Order: sequence, then C-alpha cells, then structure tokens
Amino acid sequence: MMDKKHYKVLISGGGTGGHIFPALSIANALKRRDPDTEILFVGAEGRMEMERVPAAGYEIIGLPVSGFNRKNLLSNIRVVFRLLKSMWKAKKILKNFKPDIAIGVGGYASGPMLKEAQKHGIPTLLQEQNSYAGVTNKLLAKKSAAICVAYPDMQRFFPADRIKLVGNPVRDGILNCSVSSEEARRLLGIPEHRKLVLVIGGSLGARTINESIEKAFNAIEKAGGYVLWQTGKLYSAECKKVADKYNNVVKALPFISQMELAYRAADVVVSRAGAGTISELQLLGKPSILVPSPNVAEDHQRKNAEALVVNDAAVMILDADAPRMLGKEVVALLNNEDRCRQLSENISRMALHGADEKIVDTVYEILGREK
Repeated sequence: MMDKKHYKVLISGGGTGGHIFPALSIANALKRRDPDTEILFVGAEGRMEMERVPAAGYEIIGLPVSGFNRKNLLSNIRVVFRLLKSMWKAKKILKNFKPDIAIGVGGYASGPMLKEAQKHGIPTLLQEQNSYAGVTNKLLAKKSAAICVAYPDMQRFFPADRIKLVGNPVRDGILNCSVSSEEARRLLGIPEHRKLVLVIGGSLGARTINESIEKAFNAIEKAGGYVLWQTGKLYSAECKKVADKYNNVVKALPFISQMELAYRAADVVVSRAGAGTISELQLLGKPSILVPSPNVAEDHQRKNAEALVVNDAAVMILDADAPRMLGKEVVALLNNEDRCRQLSENISRMALHGADEKIVDTVYEILGREK
C-alpha cells in the first residue's frame, strides 16, 4: 500500500490581526490533520504578519506589495512597481516551494501570490472573513476552487457553486479556555461585585472608542460597572493617565494578551466590528456594542455590524455618534440583565463552529484525498 502524500500548502495574506489569526488557525488545523504537512506563509513586507507568523512557529516570506492610495494617485507609481516586483517574487516562491494548493485569507500579499498560483494551474482556496467581500478576493474568485465564507448570501460577490458557508477561524486559545467567569475575574484582578465592561479597539487602538468610553467612567461606576480597557499602543500613555484617576473602576492596558480570560470575565463588550472579533463574540455569546471603524475599505465593518443588528444580536453605534451615545448604551446594558441575555442568545445563534476544520475538509476535497 502506498504511503499517503503529505501536502505542501501555501497560505498568503495578512496586514491585520483579522487576516493573520484565521490564517494561523487554518495552519494549525492542517498540522493537526497531518503533522507532516509543509506550510509556507507569504505576507507583505513590514506588516504585522512578518512578526506574528514566525512567533507561531511557521516560515514566512514577505512581498514588497502595498495598497493603492486613493487620495494621492501619483504615489501609486511606486505601488505599481512594487506590485510587479511582488509578482516576480511570487513566481519564484512557487517554483521553489511547489505547493499543492494556495490559500488566500485577504490582504495585500494574497493578490499577487494567488494570481500567480492560478496562472500556474495550482488550485486556490479563498477565505473571506467579512459580510462584504474584499476587492482582492472578488478578483480572484472566478478561478478559485472554493470560497469559504462566514456570512450567508455571499453569492452577490462570488460564484454560488463554489461558496462554502463555514464561519471564521478564531484564535485557538479563545475557545479552548476552560476557566470559569469567576476565576477569570480573579486572575485579571476584577472586583467580584462589579459587572465588567471589556473595551477593545484593536492592537493599535481606536481613538473614538477611547475618548467616548472615557466620558462615561463616572456613569459606569454609578451603574456598578468596572472597565477593562484595551487602549491600543498608540494611545496607551494618555489613557493610562486618565485611568489612574479612576483606578477603583478602570484598568487600562495597551494590549490584552490573555483575551480568553478577558472574554470569559466580560458582561458587556465594546468593540470595533472586525470580522474576527465578531466571530469570537458569536462563539462566546457575548452581549456587545459595536462601533464600526469608518476607515476601512468599502465600509465593511459597518456591514459586518448590520448583519448582527438585523438579527437583534448586537447594538451598533456609528463612529460619529459614539461620543454622544456610547456611555448611555453601556449603562443601559449594565442595568438590564434581560436585554443582555437576549443579545447573548441571539448572537450565539449566529455562531458557526469548527470553521478551521471545515476549511481543511475543503482543502482535502479539492486535492481529492479522503480526510
């Protein structure tokens, strides 16, 4: 009997945690299925994947690709040059690594890398995290073997016969944490008698969320709340000064490394509306207030949030309204356990479990081998 072939898989994309965490989850699932699977990541030079991927134990090669500047068209001459250089380098990567399949998770690098893979007859799989498809994935979809999505009705963007509704892969530790809410609070130093508001604006931070939640600290304290505040590294110094004035009810951190504990402890979550975060909130059933970032392509965070709002699964506050409304909505939820329970039940119904394993199933289907 012939030995089973161990596949070589190329995973491309990145730029933000929303792209990198799913990519790493897929890689880990591939390794669980077959520890001898060879995996190579391709990212964009200077972006966060160039640090995060090696830290997770995988090899990565960077392309000199960058995004188009819609405000300064002249600067795109350099962008085009980088794109051409990236396509040449992508061709060289394919020649050296010889992957059986290429997986694109969105982001700058996935465009040239998967385009070259398609040109060379290598099957490609796309993973689209958002409810409104990104430009890169829309351009690559026609020649892809499968498109794994996290929201229904994505035939607006992709060929219907290749869409697989599987959900978004999330960070392994988020779901595998067996710590109780009470123990998580103890480990994080949160007072037992106060309800916890977890505020997360991404690793860099979100100025609007920070400024809006700061205005609400007095009201949150009166409502019996406590704020665990991920400020982002850009705003950590100024936010720490503010938090020190409210040290009985606010703990400010530039970045929360133990998100699994923070989620377990939280009664209410305030967050941007990135696809990865929403998937985590769905899987954990957390009552949430979403403040979509207005600074993302095609306003996709607002569309992600609206997909929850129509199911009464989250509260959405637009960025422009947050200074006026965020504090009021947080206090309203802290004072209304029934509403929190309703939001929790509704968001849990939207959860799609086992996305990473389902994507690996699809990889094996494409490559024609039984799981």
